Amino acid sequence: MNHRSFAATFAQLLKARFPILYLESFEEQRALHEIAAIARDTDQVRIPRGVWTWTATRGLIHQDGQPRAGGLRPVDALQAIQRIEEPAVFVFRDLHPLLQDGQYPQNMEPVRLLRDIAQVFRSGLHPRTLVLLSPVLAIPAELSKDVTIVDYPLPGETQRRVLLETMISSNTASGRLRVDLDETGRERFVAAAAGLTMQEAENAYARAMVNSPVLDLDDLDIVHDEKRQTVRKSGLLEIVTTDTVLDDVGGLEKLKAWLVKRNGSWLADAADYGLPVPRGVLITGVPGCGKSLTAKAVAAVWNLPLLRLDIGRVFSGLVGSSEHNMRTALRTAEAIAPCVLWIDEIEKGFASGTGDSGTGSRVFGTFLTWMQEKQHPVFVIATANDFEGLPSELLRKGRFDETFFVDLPTRAERIAVWQVHLRRAMRHPRAAGGLPEGDELFLELSGLTEGYSGAEIEQAVTAGLFDAFSERRPLSRDDLVRAVMSIVPLSVTQAERLDALRGWARTRAVSATGTDDWDMSGR
Repeated sequence: MNHRSFAATFAQLLKARFPILYLESFEEQRALHEIAAIARDTDQVRIPRGVWTWTATRGLIHQDGQPRAGGLRPVDALQAIQRIEEPAVFVFRDLHPLLQDGQYPQNMEPVRLLRDIAQVFRSGLHPRTLVLLSPVLAIPAELSKDVTIVDYPLPGETQRRVLLETMISSNTASGRLRVDLDETGRERFVAAAAGLTMQEAENAYARAMVNSPVLDLDDLDIVHDEKRQTVRKSGLLEIVTTDTVLDDVGGLEKLKAWLVKRNGSWLADAADYGLPVPRGVLITGVPGCGKSLTAKAVAAVWNLPLLRLDIGRVFSGLVGSSEHNMRTALRTAEAIAPCVLWIDEIEKGFASGTGDSGTGSRVFGTFLTWMQEKQHPVFVIATANDFEGLPSELLRKGRFDETFFVDLPTRAERIAVWQVHLRRAMRHPRAAGGLPEGDELFLELSGLTEGYSGAEIEQAVTAGLFDAFSERRPLSRDDLVRAVMSIVPLSVTQAERLDALRGWARTRAVSATGTDDWDMSGR
């Protein structure tokens, strides 16, 4: 819900004389400002209403600043508002501790009072509405039919843009800051603060502006730090920090090209072009061939936060909490969008099983519905090793934009993988100097590692480095050859399994390799 639709919905509920509304938000002042603006706008509500607020520290106070006698205790305040015969909106803040489960019999009186208020406000002569404003949603079963929940949105794009421009103007006018951002750069800053409260966005922008005398795209990481705070508090998602780039992924040229073309697809420029926001990609195939590495690289190249969803955490906790955990995780991802949501080995998390009383099916259904209907720019990268564990519903068109199959690297791709890992190793002076120059070494190693995965090639480089380090000398060609010969690749130990994977992928997935002809042999 955006702020325009919130204002329309809230005004409609006031006109319809809904007695009790519940707003779940940490942003008290912003919510109070909007409620007051709507309540006095005769174009929206016809009959203007005065606004009263209550807190446990200040009691019941009218918008003109006058306190209401005897209104400090919540029970007294709830009784007092029933006697106020005038058009009014009463905003009670932080009443949730009295309404949470497990508080009986302590909360019997306020719950009964709220039910009385609902009846009185419905039948009263003047329009009156009670608004419960709290950062925690707590509605006892007894009030479920009397209370209406109203979604209060986080700051929208326009509000974040106004905040950014105001802060830029203030700091540049004083000479403390120089801005090196074009229109697209400013749009990225606005998008980076999505999911933050107004105060959090202000803090993030302030940190970025004091980081250096020049505000540029390098300062986006500071805004993303504020998002990490939001994600960390959820307990279900993890922000993965990575400096991996697509060049660190050897091969997979077709997959990488597909992803590069979608860079910036969440920006307004793409929407103006008529492009839909991409849903995501499912990457399946041989273990150890770059699926997870690709997920990390894409987030870094797109300059978006990478969230990893741990399905195990979703299913942990109390009975009946799994569906809530999944909804919370997805809402958190949407709140900080645009972002990349990475679900590793998705087949393990959503594999059908017994003994869970249908919990797994319900959680899976929640995820599928969200994938189908999501409007927020959350790009999902799901990786899978076992095609047999993938539910058929997950593979239906419309869930993901594309399904890619990652096979064992071809000869050209093995050369690229060797280059990535050896050049990374050669950055260290003590390891460098022992390898021959030119491409002959890469050609030789690529031939020796036919049928090897990218992870197995990386393991060979690591093993060779250990051999060289044990003798305190640079890495040599013999170290690498010896390490390669000591590894029994997956293509040998699980040959039948790989053949089955390839057979499944021929008609269900697109090759991630860069060759036009899909060579399933890995040559």
